[in-house]
Amino acid sequence: MSSNTHVAAIILAAGSGSRSGSSMPKQYRALAGRPLLAHSLAAMRGHGRIAQIVLVVPAGGEAEGRALLGDRVDRLRIVEGGETRRLSVHNALEALVPDAPDHVLIHDSARPRLPSAVIDRLLAALDGGAKGAMPVLPVADTLVVAQEALAGDVVDRAMLRRVQTPQAFDFAAILAAHRGWTSAQEPTDDAQMLRAAGQDVLLVEGDAALEKITYPGDHERMELQLSEAMVSRTGMGFDVHRLVAGEELWLGGLLIPHSRGLSGHSDADVAIHALVDAILGALAEGDIGSHFPPSDPQWRGARSEHFLAYAVERVAARGGRIDHVDVTIICEAPKIGPHRDAMRRRLAEILGVAEGRVSVKATTTERLGLTGRGEGIAAQAVATVRLPEGD
Repeated sequence: MSSNTHVAAIILAAGSGSRSGSSMPKQYRALAGRPLLAHSLAAMRGHGRIAQIVLVVPAGGEAEGRALLGDRVDRLRIVEGGETRRLSVHNALEALVPDAPDHVLIHDSARPRLPSAVIDRLLAALDGGAKGAMPVLPVADTLVVAQEALAGDVVDRAMLRRVQTPQAFDFAAILAAHRGWTSAQEPTDDAQMLRAAGQDVLLVEGDAALEKITYPGDHERMELQLSEAMVSRTGMGFDVHRLVAGEELWLGGLLIPHSRGLSGHSDADVAIHALVDAILGALAEGDIGSHFPPSDPQWRGARSEHFLAYAVERVAARGGRIDHVDVTIICEAPKIGPHRDAMRRRLAEILGVAEGRVSVKATTTERLGLTGRGEGIAAQAVATVRLPEGD
């Protein structure tokens, strides 16, 4: 089967998270500076084969989800869940029917550390003809049957596997399994439903990173794991654009009143362009032009905040986090001081970090060079990110 198949992803975030001990649904609780569910969302968006994503939120929770995710709702469909996990998945599958994807991934947002290699293995299984596939890990611990407070017989672990998500399916097959489910017993996952419909489910290698946040203390342990298993990397970026009449002036994600604007293929926001290059540099993933070529007409007039959101998703897809960014805008006019705090707020919003992690400064070249003559505006940026050790 072609690797050009249409792949959709469903992220389940409709549960109450009552077992986690948190006062708020665990999917909305901050992990490494962003809502828990945002990690899975970024990992799915950062994978090249996933064309669309459906996020399932609690009934009546769409507005809250949009408010928490901010700019991350772009290109995202949000649907309300049902009373059970099965009904929540069914709602998402029905929402995808008009788009008729070939494959669908179904993932629990409580597993925020989603390696792209696991998605690759799942899709490879479907490309090979499997109707369903799920990631699993072997069981390392000795297992016993509990008889109240006493240990019973040892269970043979050789044939047992720990099941993880995402699980991947032929869309038509899993939709039919959901529509045809008649058992009064609620399934614990979607692979169980596909097997009940007479289809095989292929096992692929899972990943220890796909640990699930379920009980009190799990969230804190994962926060610590994310911090300890990372190394800092720094990237630098620089950009310059010409000032011309008849153009809007976008700087740091804001529309700035000025007699002239910056000329470029997109909105020419030099501050954001420099910042995107800095983040991509920290990832060693090229520059903004290699991801958004000026020769591609789809980026003509595009808002640069979309480029920055993409860079953020690339960090998340690598299992990383943004620690700090520092942007310096170089120009004689307009004055940046009156807009500095608003720029910091806007950039922090797009980056998904606290405002205290964003620095915006301005300087001049003492009327020397193209910026000194008022012919253009330049910007330079430094970004510090943390990535898993060995990445």
